Amino acid sequence: MEAVSAFPYPRTLEEVFNDYKGRHAGLVKALTTDMRKFYDQCDPNKENLCLYGLPNESWEVNLPAEEVPAEIPEPALGINFARDGMDRGDWLSLVAVHSDVWLCSVAFYFGARCAFDKDTRKKLFLMMNELPTIYEIVTEAVKKPQREKPSATPNSSSKSKSSGKMQPVQSEVQTKGGLKDNDDSGEDEEEEEQGATLCGACGDNYGGDDFWICCDICERWFHGKCVKITPARAEHIKQYKCPACSNKRARV
Repeated sequence: MEAVSAFPYPRTLEEVFNDYKGRHAGLVKALTTDMRKFYDQCDPNKENLCLYGLPNESWEVNLPAEEVPAEIPEPALGINFARDGMDRGDWLSLVAVHSDVWLCSVAFYFGARCAFDKDTRKKLFLMMNELPTIYEIVTEAVKKPQREKPSATPNSSSKSKSSGKMQPVQSEVQTKGGLKDNDDSGEDEEEEEQGATLCGACGDNYGGDDFWICCDICERWFHGKCVKITPARAEHIKQYKCPACSNKRARV
């Protein structure tokens, strides 16, 4: 890949980190601000394509290097083939994960070529770790539009047994004229049910900005933070079992 060899090899710790930071910025740009352009270039009808981040904070979609072994580690191959077979957000997140792996491999490849010792390699990792991962940035960008949409509250009628996941929202219901009156008995019962929903781990009730998840075994609700489940991780869980139910099955 010609564009990769067009840049000089970094030689010092600072140069390797600057190379990492530039490639990182380029990949973030491809998967966020330039996403439409990147998406269009990843035509599944083309050959195996790779996403390259360049040290000058730019990016390109190109064929992999023909030489074996390549001049530097190669990114994930064939990212374009999965483009139309996945949800766009999931596809971008997958490319982001592989991009994070590629960035680390390139940085430590340069470190190995420069014969970095143990302490220098540790410093390099700590410097890299100060930046958010591409996956973190991309998943946050993908979820921003979804936060504005109303979603389910933690009660039995809104629970999805197939996934066990939900996002609570504030209990106030708005109409064109302002807040809806509380005269509707059905609304009151729903609010009471919401107010009675407690986290199975900490015992606290739900808040408007909290992420919740329901156990598909015992049907109790939990704060995501209490059971160490993030919204991104929950998207890939087909059946969620809380720690208590998991331990029970393990003992059996």
